[in-house]
Amino acid sequence: MIYTFIFMANMVITGIPTAVLFIPWCWLTGNVMPLYRGTRFMLSSSCWMAGVRFHTEGLERIPRDRACIFMSNHVSNLDPPALISLIPGRTSAFMKRSLMELPVLGTGFRQGDFIAVDRKGSPAAAQQSVSAAERVLAKGVHMTTFVEGTRSPDGRMLPFKKGPFFLAMASGAPIVPVSIHGTETIMRKGSSRMYPGIAHVVFHAPIDPAAFATREELTQAVREAIASGLPEWMRT
Repeated sequence: MIYTFIFMANMVITGIPTAVLFIPWCWLTGNVMPLYRGTRFMLSSSCWMAGVRFHTEGLERIPRDRACIFMSNHVSNLDPPALISLIPGRTSAFMKRSLMELPVLGTGFRQGDFIAVDRKGSPAAAQQSVSAAERVLAKGVHMTTFVEGTRSPDGRMLPFKKGPFFLAMASGAPIVPVSIHGTETIMRKGSSRMYPGIAHVVFHAPIDPAAFATREELTQAVREAIASGLPEWMRT
């Protein structure tokens, strides 16, 4: 449990000053970047102190001139900190509504344009989330989503949700497929215990939604790209 304690202690030590200083700053100025940079530092430094190292490929493939939709597989609670720490610029993400309602943290999430979703919500609520994400992309902010909708229990890829692909085809934003592995052993599903290790993150070449006639074809192309960066046993 020592690595979990180190991770959480650093989150508290760096997170409290970040919230106290930069949430009010965002209220006063409308500038969220100091809060976002402070959050990135909190996450990356916590991972580093807990013995987590990132092996990253493909950062040079990410377009720098427009907002993208990052679509990743999901095997650990460590995946969101990893991606937020690595993605250039600023990214929003879809987030469980319960987290958006937390005191202080929820305020920071809302200031960062994070989008609340209900896993068992109605089609109308899903459409509202997609429309909100379109507005975020139009502001030049990336969107990050874990397309399986939940963490894989054993690391193997799950079926993809439809919502992110509706968003891609509606917005026209390029999709950057992301493959993550290694985090499933650093922080396993169902456990808060952390272990030192290497998290492998691969950013693949962007995929243009306009190049596909149907959402199903686009989904298959993204799935194949993500699978190509994973160990064979995770691709099933």
